[in-house]
Formats: sequence, C-alpha cells, structure tokens
Amino acid sequence: MEFDLTTFVLEMLNFLILVWLLKHFFYQPVLTIIEKRQAATEKIMVDATNIQEEAEGLKSQYETKMAELDKEYATQKARIDEEMSAERMKRLASLDADIAIERKRRETLEEQKRSELERALERQAIHLAARFATRLLERVSGPELNAKLIDLAINELNSLTGDKQKTLRNILHDSGSTLKVVSAYHLDEQQRTALTNALSQFSGQALVPEFSEDPALKAGISIMAGSWVMMANLRDELSFFTGNFEHDS
Repeated sequence: MEFDLTTFVLEMLNFLILVWLLKHFFYQPVLTIIEKRQAATEKIMVDATNIQEEAEGLKSQYETKMAELDKEYATQKARIDEEMSAERMKRLASLDADIAIERKRRETLEEQKRSELERALERQAIHLAARFATRLLERVSGPELNAKLIDLAINELNSLTGDKQKTLRNILHDSGSTLKVVSAYHLDEQQRTALTNALSQFSGQALVPEFSEDPALKAGISIMAGSWVMMANLRDELSFFTGNFEHDS
C-alpha cells in the first residue's frame, strides 16, 4: 500500500475540522451543561448541608426544650407532691382533732350518764333510808320523843342570833302576826308554859300562842309566826333531810 500524501493531508484537515467543530459546537455546550450540573449539585449539597445544620439546630433546640420541660415537669411534680403531702397531713390532723373531740364528747356523755346513774342510785338509797328511818322513828315515837323535840325547839329558839333573831323579833312584835304552835301530841300545861315563856322572853313582850295538834307531825312541834316557821318534828325533819340531799345532788 502506498502512502498518499494528499490523502494524508486531507485526512488531517478533516480531523482538524472535526476537532474544531466538536470544540465549538459540541464540547463547549457539554462543558457548560456539566458546569451547570456541577453548580446545581454543589448548590444542592450546600442546601443539604444547610438543611442538615438547620435540622441539627432544631434537634438541639428540641432536646433543650424537652430537657427544660422535663425539668419543669419534675419541679411541678415535686411541688404538687409537697402540696398533696401537706394537704394530707392537714386533713389527718383535722381528722385526729375531730376524733379527739368526738372521744371527749363521748367521755363527757358517759360521765354524765354515770353521774346521773350514781345520783339516781343515791336518791333511791336515801329514799330507802328515809323510809326505813321513818318507820323506825314512827315505832319509837311517843310522848318521850315529843318532849325531847320540844326541848330541842326551845334550845334552838334561845340560840338564834344575828339576822334570824332580828327578823323573828320583828315578826313577833308585829301585832298582825299570829303565833301558832302545832304539836303531834297534846301538850300539858308545863310544856305550854315553857314554850310561851321562851317565846315571850325572846320577843321581850308577853305572847299568847295558839296551840293545836296535828298527828301527821308524828312527833315534835312546828312553830309559825307570819312567814317564819320553825320545824322541830319528825315529819318535817325527815322531809327536809330527803329534799336537802336531792338538792345537793
């Protein structure tokens, strides 16, 4: 095969023309496209990096916020627990106070019931004792006991002092007051004279009592002058003893 210079020159010319054509009409646009794609890719990478950084920033903020919320939740929970504990202690203290008041009230009621029962038993006992004493004294009552009660009345009359003495003397000096002496048994002249003298001597003037009998007195006498009464008889003394006990109870 022979080397043809003309052909070689034409081929080289064709090649150069092809290279020029490629460079001006194909390679440059491809380079431009590649550069644009690289720029777009770099932009995407930058955007992705920014987005990632932003996401990491948001994540950090989220974690910080969550940590703050957890801390606030723990603080609020501790406060609520403390308030609930204080309220529970307060209610327990109030309940203890109510229980103590109720216990005290029940103890007071029980004490009142016990006292009432004791007083009832004491009243019953004193009534029984009074009935026994009444029956016993009724059996032993007679002129002798009657005379002793009269002597007791005279002695008590002579022992009056102070306001009682002054009041009785004023009553005896009052002409409108009637002096009565009621006895369980008939009084003989000696007994009537002794009572009259004692009353007259006490008042400082001569007195004339009205004498009468009342068997219901059982034994002794009862002296009445206006609103003043002296009881020295079995019936009234026993009634006074029973009534005074009930009053003291």
